[in-house]
Amino acid sequence: MSAPGRSQALVPEPVRGEGAAMNTAWHGRGRRLAIHEVGPRDGLQAEAAFVPTAEKIRLIDALSLTGVARIEVTAFVSPRAVPALADAEPVMRGIRRQPGVVYSALVPNLRGAERAIDAGADELNLVMSASESHNLANLRMTCAQSFQALGEVVALARQARVPVSISLSCSFGCPIEGDAGAARVPDWCARFVDTLGVQRLTLCDTTGMAYPTQVHALTGATLQRWPQAELTLHFHNTRGMGLANILAAIDAGATRLDSALGGLGGCPYAPGATGNVCTEDIVHALALMGFDTGCDLAALLSVARRLPALVGHPFPGQLVSAGRRLDLRPAGRAAPPFAGSPSTQETP
Repeated sequence: MSAPGRSQALVPEPVRGEGAAMNTAWHGRGRRLAIHEVGPRDGLQAEAAFVPTAEKIRLIDALSLTGVARIEVTAFVSPRAVPALADAEPVMRGIRRQPGVVYSALVPNLRGAERAIDAGADELNLVMSASESHNLANLRMTCAQSFQALGEVVALARQARVPVSISLSCSFGCPIEGDAGAARVPDWCARFVDTLGVQRLTLCDTTGMAYPTQVHALTGATLQRWPQAELTLHFHNTRGMGLANILAAIDAGATRLDSALGGLGGCPYAPGATGNVCTEDIVHALALMGFDTGCDLAALLSVARRLPALVGHPFPGQLVSAGRRLDLRPAGRAAPPFAGSPSTQETP
């Protein structure tokens, strides 16, 4: 896939000087980052109107061609709990799979795992919370009960030779308990990695409570303790710190990031939760800083422009309306919602 904004002179020469070469957050120098698209699951689950199955499949098929590394296709949960994703099986079976893209599914329990494996999921994303209160609200189980149930899922997945990822909700704070849940994150990571042998972890900022120094510290400590683990960071932009938190995570060594097309998303069991960090906005920002996400920004924007008709309302992403940094307009005109005309190349 082409780099975002390939026709533009997007990446300035890094500042030379003592310490500049070590600042990986500010000067990507082609460092590869994997973008994990969660919009079809984490985004659509929060929508009041049901998106038809065929439209979901078309959305995922289009996302498969944008260069994202992983797509969270759906969730195998009770249709009564999440009616927006009641069509999990036909969606997972109906998508057109592209080589190199991992198609994952969220599963909360053994029954969900059985359904996901039968439908052909490439990866099972298991979820529990670091917060007792949020876990009870979201999964109707204590954390200890969730851990026991997920242990059974890990055993089933291992037998079926399907990789497992653990998503730990409220890793950076709980809207009910505050920081109490965040303090338990290392203990739960140790149980999953050291006890169950899980090697894929996602630390989730479920309601946008994370802040950069906290993110840097927890990301760095997790990578240092479990360097063999594949660590992903999942941020919501509830308080406007999504991009800052991503840069803090990258500076601490993170290379895998969750995001949602258009910034869609939200948890129905997390008070105050709003959308995920926006895929196209993040890809644009990281490209300007010299990182390689493998994503085709023009393709992402093309897909994002379909969202208002799909979900029936505007979405939080800014790039579709504002345009890329060098998408210029004629002088003397007010800036209308941007339709995405060809970019003008910047010259020295």
